[in-house]
Amino acid sequence: MNIKHLLTEKTQAAFVALGLPADTNAAVTVSTKPEFGDYQINGAMAAAKLLKTNPRQLAGQLVQQLDLGDMADKADIAGPGFINVTLNKSWLAAQLQQASSDNRLGVSPNAAPQTVVVDYSAPNLAKEMHVGHLRSTIIGDAVVRTLEFWGDKVIRQNHMGDWGTQFGMLIAHLEDKLAAGIDLEQVALADLEDFYREAKKRFDDEAGFADKSRDYVVKLQSGDAHCQKLWQLFIDTSIKHSDEVYQKLNVTLTHADIKPESAYNAMLHGIIADLKAQSLAVESEGALVVFLQELADKEGNPSPFIVQKTGGGFLYATTDLAACQHRSHTLQADRVIIFTDARQGLHFKQVELVARKAGYLRSETAYDHCPFGTMMGEDGKPFKTRTGGTVKLAELLEEAVVRAKAVVQEKATDLTEAEIAEVARKVGIGAVKFADLSKNRTSDYIFSWDAMLSFEGATAPYLQYAYTRVRSILRRAEVDDGYSATLQLVEEQEKQLAVKLLRFEETLQLVIKDAQPNLLCNYLYELASLYMTFYEACPILKDGVEPQVRDSRLMLSIFTSRLLQQGLDLLGIEVMERM
Repeated sequence: MNIKHLLTEKTQAAFVALGLPADTNAAVTVSTKPEFGDYQINGAMAAAKLLKTNPRQLAGQLVQQLDLGDMADKADIAGPGFINVTLNKSWLAAQLQQASSDNRLGVSPNAAPQTVVVDYSAPNLAKEMHVGHLRSTIIGDAVVRTLEFWGDKVIRQNHMGDWGTQFGMLIAHLEDKLAAGIDLEQVALADLEDFYREAKKRFDDEAGFADKSRDYVVKLQSGDAHCQKLWQLFIDTSIKHSDEVYQKLNVTLTHADIKPESAYNAMLHGIIADLKAQSLAVESEGALVVFLQELADKEGNPSPFIVQKTGGGFLYATTDLAACQHRSHTLQADRVIIFTDARQGLHFKQVELVARKAGYLRSETAYDHCPFGTMMGEDGKPFKTRTGGTVKLAELLEEAVVRAKAVVQEKATDLTEAEIAEVARKVGIGAVKFADLSKNRTSDYIFSWDAMLSFEGATAPYLQYAYTRVRSILRRAEVDDGYSATLQLVEEQEKQLAVKLLRFEETLQLVIKDAQPNLLCNYLYELASLYMTFYEACPILKDGVEPQVRDSRLMLSIFTSRLLQQGLDLLGIEVMERM
């Protein structure tokens, strides 16, 4: 059930009756205050301009033409032409009754499913994952889960950075260790950070090492068997680390989803030849460059997009163009979504422009680069260790569970040690994810242990606890999710809870449209808060409550718990029956 969609259809039908086009914007929104009803229809003002008439007068005519049937008690005109719609409680109860028997919770099947390629996480395989990979991984996974629930065919692609200069640097460093007589089995690759740090220092400080590293890059990209053998050592070790992180984070990426930069290597020479043949790429100072006038600076200088370096090496630009061709033509994607930090915004604008010009992206393929802000420490600077180093993501998650256990132990009185450990894992990981996902994707945010582990406010622990409270009520009532009774909405708190429950589909559509999981986070928090208000105002298990009223309120409780669980699952956050 999508009330907003239904009201839009009815409003557009009324517009047609008034002589306006069928696609006239109905501008249906959720009302911001109870005195404005449940929904507002604001399209009369823009439509009045087309008809050159008074908007309030047109709103009056629109109300007369609106066929709302039994779904609304009234549709009042307010201000210069707003129409406030107050929904009927019996109609709402009937819609919720129908949704309660549906395993999709009333979310209608996708009438036009798309093939969507989602590129997310994408760690650099030269070293372990750090906190900078958190946002791409969990935002991407939440959007993927929501797309799949909606009914789209989703192709996950973990575009891991397993190519480029850093690997030439690592191979050169490894070769020198082997030349010094150290056996390959004795080379410590377990701590990639230390090995990478050693190699990077040599790259920056040691004469000739950088050139040697670049030579190895060209050898690697040219298919040198020895280089590829050594390269594979780093890849295998890195993927082992990333797999462990994905498991801890409860994200859905698997080995099968890895589509690294190296996967496009065989296409790169063809991409370069094609760009030259189309006169898109030209030589400039020894490199091959596409100059983009569309992104020219204030002086009119075109934006340079380098596709091949001096010496023949390829870049991210080259593999990203190959990825466009593969996703749009081979995978026949209707939409491509890419999650990276905001600093890569210009790069992906350039990629899309060149890919469109060259025909690597079909016109039918939407290309959405979805940037995100930075995780900041409480000092307002990018999140680092106390010594200023990069925080490993695995270590951050371990600390989250330890801190959550301390919080849970303070509150839990009847849980076993094993139960406390399991609850702490779910609370700790959930807290880190929700704290991130609940922020607007494009914003920076402050990382705070105290805030994210709080049981008050918009946090995962609050929502997980709200879920357990509802389940506790159902256990005391000795009913489960299969329980069925007739829904009736009498009190205003019952109605407001029902309206919010029926807005689930509207919320998911916004998450999918804008790739903004924070909209789902906000919805779930508001739902949990409304349930608490309903529970305080509308007794369920107290003596004197009439059986049919009790049963209806139990139905509202069951639906709320199911929706909280489903909504949190779309965010990749687990719930528990007891806490």
